[in-house]
Amino acid sequence: MESIFGIAVDGVAYGMILFIISVGLSVTLGLMRVVNLAHGAFAMVGGYVASYAAQGAGLPYGAALAVAVALTVLATLPLERLLYRRIYGSANELAQVLLTIGLTFVIVAGMNYLFGPTLKRIPLPELLTGTVELGPKAIPTHRAFVIAAGAATLLGLWWLLERTDFGIRLRAAVDDPAMAAALGIRTERLYLATFALGTGLAALGGVLGAELLPLEPYYAIRYIVLFLAVVAVGGAGSIFGSAAAALALGIVDTAGKYLIPNFGEFFFYAALILILFRWPHGFFKGRTA
Repeated sequence: MESIFGIAVDGVAYGMILFIISVGLSVTLGLMRVVNLAHGAFAMVGGYVASYAAQGAGLPYGAALAVAVALTVLATLPLERLLYRRIYGSANELAQVLLTIGLTFVIVAGMNYLFGPTLKRIPLPELLTGTVELGPKAIPTHRAFVIAAGAATLLGLWWLLERTDFGIRLRAAVDDPAMAAALGIRTERLYLATFALGTGLAALGGVLGAELLPLEPYYAIRYIVLFLAVVAVGGAGSIFGSAAAALALGIVDTAGKYLIPNFGEFFFYAALILILFRWPHGFFKGRTA
């Protein structure tokens, strides 16, 4: 049986992957008020592009990661201008759901047509295949890398949204778009940049998490519920709430699968129900409408 330490490490690493992907969804949902069910598809695009860049084009892991994030952002920016901009702040959530779930099916079909309906791998460099010694314990280097990347993402987002002019302008545009525009804030550019940020985080998580969330043909549909669960538990628009929710659900889900594997994802959804029963608006209420 796996040791408690090993379960904890895997649970934290899994939680960090959920956080990196889900926090982008939390930003678009909490700050831009868009129910973006295509967010998982953007993570899938990033993973598929990285897999092709590493295996088909022979790029090293770091380069494949950078190319995947950049191409995913560039490919989705026209969607923001042509589709998402029409539904920002819309009171018709059903229209948002139908638009973005339809976009998800289109992206899934496109990825399977271009890259084939098979499981995709992203080969890890030798640097990430060993172990890291922590006193008497050792953890896989890739797990340590994922945990560090999640922590860096958390601190970077906090700094960007809470300590920079960009964050101040974004919060102003969210709270009162008309007043922000009257003061000279280019709200359209802010929304475009925020959308690119969310998409880039999804692609980053899709690449980093390929070992924990396999890149299979229906990735976007299979895992979007997990990402939504993190946002619901953490509170839409809350960075630290997303981190706390992702870690809590990731550890519970990992421990349940290791200790009682026949129950599958039962413990994940049981924890989700119990948490929302106690905190209906999530750990942190966030910046929802």
